[in-house]
Amino acid sequence: MTAVDTDLGDPTVLAVRPQPLGAFPLPLGYLLIPASPETEAARLALLAGQVPQWPAALKAHELALAGDREGALAALSGTDPISRYNRFVMDPESQDPDELRAALGEFAVLVDVVLFALGLSDAVPEIGSATGELAAVVDSVRASKALDEGDPDGAIAHLDQAAAAAGEVSEPLRGVLLGASASIAGGDDAAVRFERALKALEGADGLRVARAEMHLGLAGLLHEQAEDRPDLMVRAVPHYHSALQLVLREEAPLLWAAAHANLAAAYLTMPMTEASGQLRLGVAAQSLRSALKVYTPEDYPEQWASVQLNLANSLVYTPSNHQADNLVEAVELYEAVLRARDRDRDPMGRARVLANQGNVLAHLG
Repeated sequence: MTAVDTDLGDPTVLAVRPQPLGAFPLPLGYLLIPASPETEAARLALLAGQVPQWPAALKAHELALAGDREGALAALSGTDPISRYNRFVMDPESQDPDELRAALGEFAVLVDVVLFALGLSDAVPEIGSATGELAAVVDSVRASKALDEGDPDGAIAHLDQAAAAAGEVSEPLRGVLLGASASIAGGDDAAVRFERALKALEGADGLRVARAEMHLGLAGLLHEQAEDRPDLMVRAVPHYHSALQLVLREEAPLLWAAAHANLAAAYLTMPMTEASGQLRLGVAAQSLRSALKVYTPEDYPEQWASVQLNLANSLVYTPSNHQADNLVEAVELYEAVLRARDRDRDPMGRARVLANQGNVLAHLG
């Protein structure tokens, strides 16, 4: 009989370790899985970064992941410590923190993690005797505190400790924590961290959005470094594609739009040294049109204007059997930006758009 089997048969065990804490978005990322043969497969799936076949006993968790807070709270009708704690995660005022700490045993530190993470307490949780995933989530909120205090190096150190603790119990959690440290670090160190994070998250299909964010972060880093090292651009492009393969527009619209816009920008800056260059320009135009489905002038005026200009420029320079039509569309795109751009706020930007539009009009005769 394994230790897990023993725990599942022991009525004094509230929740089997390790718990799938910290990897999934909140509130699910802080919810505990109660010890039960019915919930065991789901616990293991969540630890692996997978969305499980939810058993009836975890209806609240399923609803929490779907964003239905009220439904999740209604499903948590039990009076046991785990049900009370899970209600506390979504409704902190529903429980007395001191009573909950006393009832939770080794999981008591999570009460302080939740209070701090939700901004209900300034007291930074102490790791104490916590290990594994419990130590990881405590160190992750300590990293947040360090970052708030303007100490990025301290934040990275806490996240490194958290990742080391997570590595003992869950590779996906380790990957999420490495990705968090990569977003703080800079330069080559950040790139290495992103790559390690993505490797740890391979196969974690339930964390596709987190993986896409890391691909986009790594691509953006390489894209920026390519200004001084042009060879890095070819390394950035596959990460933009990977981000787009992982998420749909409906799931993460801003991430999806940013990946399309930046992929297009990368293609537009790559030299046209061979026939494939023309194909890249066509793909760039398609990606820019996709980004404009999210970036509207009303909601995202700056991003909209940037993408509009890139699309207009791509139409001007992309060889086509319908070049005249492309030029007419480019003129209209420039005109839309000019109508939206304040003459006094950005006179130089407006002048550049007018110059580009003038060149196209000259080509049209």
